[in-house]
Amino acid sequence: MAKITYIESNGTRYEAEGNTGATVMETAIMNGVPGIIAECGGACTCATCHVYVDEAWTEIVGGPSMMEEDMLDFAFEVRPTSRLSCQIKIKDALDGLVVHVPSRQG
Repeated sequence: MAKITYIESNGTRYEAEGNTGATVMETAIMNGVPGIIAECGGACTCATCHVYVDEAWTEIVGGPSMMEEDMLDFAFEVRPTSRLSCQIKIKDALDGLVVHVPSRQG
């Protein structure tokens, strides 16, 4: 299990416990985090679970795959720390992870 903090664009924080092996997106959906739409259900075929990984966590989380990079082209306001939350698998090293939810999704 890992604690994940989701921060909305207005500053509202949501904390959730994610199971090892689940994704940051699945954890957001199961805990009712606003702003994570996840239209494709985690298949990496949309950009509606876009998040910004907090800069303190970017190295630990790692960068996107080529397929994910292609899908990020459909996201709004992409930044260097942008990731699709469906592609971030929860592991023990991510305990305390902080992600920021954009004001709108692709």
